[in-house]
Amino acid sequence: MGTDPTLSAVNGSVALDTFTDPLLVDPGPALLSAVIDAYRGAAPTLVDPDIDELRAAAADDEGPLERFSDLPTLTVLADDRVVDAVTERFVSASRLAALVESGCCRLRTGVEPQPAAVLAGRDAGCVLVEPGPPRARGDDTGVGSVIRIGSDPTLRERYAHLADASEERLLRTPSRHRAFDAFRDRCGEAVAAAVVRAIDARPDPSVDDAADARTRAYAVGVRHGALDHALRRACEDAGLGSRATFTRIKRELREADLLETEAVPQPVGRPRERLVARGALAVAEDPEAVVTAIRSELE
Repeated sequence: MGTDPTLSAVNGSVALDTFTDPLLVDPGPALLSAVIDAYRGAAPTLVDPDIDELRAAAADDEGPLERFSDLPTLTVLADDRVVDAVTERFVSASRLAALVESGCCRLRTGVEPQPAAVLAGRDAGCVLVEPGPPRARGDDTGVGSVIRIGSDPTLRERYAHLADASEERLLRTPSRHRAFDAFRDRCGEAVAAAVVRAIDARPDPSVDDAADARTRAYAVGVRHGALDHALRRACEDAGLGSRATFTRIKRELREADLLETEAVPQPVGRPRERLVARGALAVAEDPEAVVTAIRSELE
């Protein structure tokens, strides 16, 4: 870990570890993104690891999550539309997922709009104002410095009822660690690294993209000749979608003439089904080419 997670403020920085059991109430998309960036600056190998760091973490018995247990745990009470805005794209969603999976962030929703965001601990608290015009809820205005106002140790107690009434928000996107480990365990390290690289390829996948993260991951498995059962299990273990999701993706790629299957005899039981890339997917030599092949045939 490099530094403590710190928010940039116009009138001085705000270090999260100076708050005991910190609670962040009703952040806008920019402020929630700033929180993610603060943790990313403190622990980049947890929040935004590269391929080498993912390999090292997977080989470490301690694991990536336990090594950052000394980071402050922040409870975030946010509007669902704010979380949706921040997690619309895979990269930012996976960074937030890393914080949730590691226990650094308890993400809860169902709060009523507040006049301004509040950051409060057991013995200190302040209001955080996001500069600029009044924010439209759910409208991502980008990451910028906040203005810290006041110092009130009673704020957390005053907002405790909101925490009690809130609901846990589950994310549909996994962290990079979870995705890498799932494909490594089921399909091997080469496939895991290729999946991460394909997800990283521009443009950053969104939930509405024909070449979304789920389709890219499955297509990479096809490109590497993975067994269908192992690939589906890897996708499910990674938290990318359900069995039905990948049945649909397999059908779409087959109908686009991007895959076929071949039987792999087994000593006992029915043959396994190996996926074989066809057409533009068969000649896609890099992650960008995989994305292009998907987009050109499925859009």
